[in-house]
Amino acid sequence: MSTDENRNEQVDELKDAVEASAEDAQAEEQEVEQEEVSELDALSAQLQDSQEQMLRFQAEMQNVRRRAEMDVEKAHKFALEKFVKELLPVADSLEKAVESTEGHKDAGELVASIRQGVEMTLNLFVSSLKKFNIEPLNPVGEPFDPQQHEAMSMVPAPDAEPNSVVAVVQKGYLLNGRVVRPAMVMVAKAQDAPKVDEQA
Repeated sequence: MSTDENRNEQVDELKDAVEASAEDAQAEEQEVEQEEVSELDALSAQLQDSQEQMLRFQAEMQNVRRRAEMDVEKAHKFALEKFVKELLPVADSLEKAVESTEGHKDAGELVASIRQGVEMTLNLFVSSLKKFNIEPLNPVGEPFDPQQHEAMSMVPAPDAEPNSVVAVVQKGYLLNGRVVRPAMVMVAKAQDAPKVDEQA
């Protein structure tokens, strides 16, 4: 074998080695690119998950904040409810005292002055209740509403609409539009209703 052939053989071997190493490098480069692409896909999916989770947390926090604000508002609005329930019998007593003196105009100056004093006290008390958004519920003539009225009995009332309030036994009261105490009422019975003992 001659040197030229030897050299050609060596050159061919070198070419083959270079081509093989180039192919290996290209294959490695493709593997690295595929790994980088898959890693990039995994990271972008993880980022999207994190963003969605952050949006859910933000929405949750807004809901919690809104609920807390509503709870505080309701607490401010209806904090007086128990106190009002305790005061309502006082208003009832003052009204009964005024009603008890109605038929006694000829009883004298003493009864008249007592009645006047009780009326003034009652008016002062009712105006104090109104300052705190406490309103009386006196539904005579209105249709019966089970949310605001408590039916004591049904009575025949030919001149009233059926299921309307004929008389109020005890006034009801509202605090900021919410029923603190329902009105105890007598309800008109329909003319053709069957006769049943409906007394409470």
